[in-house]
Amino acid sequence: MERGKGRALDCPGGREGRSTWFPVFFAALAVMLMVLPAAAAEMPSWHNTTGPQPVQVGVYVVDLNTFNVADGSFGVNFYLALKSDAPVSITDLEIVNGRMTSVDTILNTSNEKSYRVFAAMTADPDLRQYPFDQHTLLIQIEPKLYDENRMILAIHNNSTGHEPDAGIQGWRLAGESSRTISRTYDAGEPPYSRAVFSYEIQRDITSTILKFFIPILLLVIVTLFSLMMKGPSRLGLNASMLIVAVFIHWRISDAIPLVAYATFLDVFMIITYSTIVLVLVSGILIQKFTESGELARVEQIRHWSILLIPPLSILMYLLLFLTLLH
Repeated sequence: MERGKGRALDCPGGREGRSTWFPVFFAALAVMLMVLPAAAAEMPSWHNTTGPQPVQVGVYVVDLNTFNVADGSFGVNFYLALKSDAPVSITDLEIVNGRMTSVDTILNTSNEKSYRVFAAMTADPDLRQYPFDQHTLLIQIEPKLYDENRMILAIHNNSTGHEPDAGIQGWRLAGESSRTISRTYDAGEPPYSRAVFSYEIQRDITSTILKFFIPILLLVIVTLFSLMMKGPSRLGLNASMLIVAVFIHWRISDAIPLVAYATFLDVFMIITYSTIVLVLVSGILIQKFTESGELARVEQIRHWSILLIPPLSILMYLLLFLTLLH
């Protein structure tokens, strides 16, 4: 009897063992129920690999510089911000239309990065309205290896913008925008997500008028007033005006590359050449009929030259400048 009683007291399954084991078990279970939901909430969402990794990209431009229209290139330095639930860095991305020349790390955490980037960029300038041209400078960022099935870019609006004094000498920053697009390189393959940051620049209007149009305007005015001259010196004056116009056109056009279309300046100079040539031809005819003694024809040519050439020239210039409003 004593040995049986002793076994009952020592056995863990006895009544006293059960009475102490059950409270401990339920206390541990309650702790687990409280801890596991909190741990699950803190677990990064990137452990779920069923969808693409979203990455927010922000670009804050500090300065735009050295825009070269002839080469189609410009420099830019900016802050690049990256934010994602999964680890991401600048090495996962690339600039499509340029190359980074210098990168400094500003912020480096598991889910958020910030860099100071200096880059040499390329542009595709449209010179149809030169010298009243405006251009779109782009910063295009894309994953190096991951298509949209693995990484999708979005604009980080809070980190996107530009410094108020960011700009290029001789140009005015007219606006900016940002968007994301999909780009496919090969048919049948998944597209890549691309963040595009656009910056519109325009030439300074005052500088354009002073450098390009004031000299030409004075040249045309002198040419038209020469219609009232009656001596042979008029031919020399008009010929010299034509030479000056060609020289100015050459100097201005030298600042831009050769393009396969007519620019605004080209059309403007064609009208200028036409005006000078018409005045020059009328002077040649007047000189010819003066030498032959046909004074009636001389007066007739002078009358119609003054009546037609200035209004026609002014009308052509007005029609040309109206195209800038479209």
